[in-house]
Amino acid sequence: MNSKKYNVAVVGATGAVGKVMLEVLGERKFPVNRIKLLASENSAGKKIKFGSQEIPVEQLTEKSFEGVEIALFSAGAERSRVFAPAAVKSGAVVIDNTSFYRMNPDVPLVVPEVNPQDIKKHHGIIANPNCSTIGMVVVLNPIHKAARIKRVVVTTFQSVSGAGATAIQELKDQTAAWVRGENLPPKKFAHPIAFNCIPQIDDFLDNGYTKEEMKMVNETKKIIGDPSIQVSATCVRVPVFFAHSESVTIETEKKLSAREVRELLSKAPGVIVYDEPSAKKYPMPIDVGGKDETFVGRIREDLSHPSAISLWLVSDNLRKGAATNAVQIAEHL
Repeated sequence: MNSKKYNVAVVGATGAVGKVMLEVLGERKFPVNRIKLLASENSAGKKIKFGSQEIPVEQLTEKSFEGVEIALFSAGAERSRVFAPAAVKSGAVVIDNTSFYRMNPDVPLVVPEVNPQDIKKHHGIIANPNCSTIGMVVVLNPIHKAARIKRVVVTTFQSVSGAGATAIQELKDQTAAWVRGENLPPKKFAHPIAFNCIPQIDDFLDNGYTKEEMKMVNETKKIIGDPSIQVSATCVRVPVFFAHSESVTIETEKKLSAREVRELLSKAPGVIVYDEPSAKKYPMPIDVGGKDETFVGRIREDLSHPSAISLWLVSDNLRKGAATNAVQIAEHL
């Protein structure tokens, strides 16, 4: 990284991801000259700590980006649709954490450990992938390079923080109500989330899959750069606060043993192999929350297919699944 310092804006600074973006910028010592915190009218005037400073939150408008060089967006797809072009027009490069630009063919969709070369192709906007896709592709990429992936079947176990701060509060409130012997009806989710699993994240489409599941299908192909990879996903919301878990079966053209996959992944950037079943060592959300790497365990040869591997992975959805990935893109810029 050079010695230049940059004027940075964080859009959605008061949200779950926005707060972590500020933490990660500080932790990674990103060269910030001036930082601008932007959010809705309701949050304007609030103060948020960044380093030793207390920065007031400003209301997001189309004129908010004067002098801004890098704008980190995490305030919902509609705000990205409206305000990202305004930021680009003002001279900023936008790193967008929403779904709005991800599948736009003119917008790079980037995980720095997988396709950093795509950053150079930007026309002012770079998209940050879906949290569950990011955790998976850092693991798939080294396997694809070694043996070419034909098919992936994934089931996710996604924490409530993926649905924002109100979802975190809903799990807390419903759990406390349950302990008191009370029933608290859901507001954020379609069903109670405490002590439950909800096999729906986002809306259903005509093909029977949800939008979240199709994000994993389409984004994986775009990031890895191979549209022939077949992906089937089932995305489930579980009563966990932080970190998404995934059970993944990977069918490859060339057979790989479990030992070979462990070796590949132990050298892969952004991946930590934590796989000692005999010692009951495998990744769990309770251990992975707050970390930037994707943790992998339960690596084994699939008994149902001669050339497939099954594994379990966990990554922090607010960090590597959102904020850290965006800041890493900014570092590459």
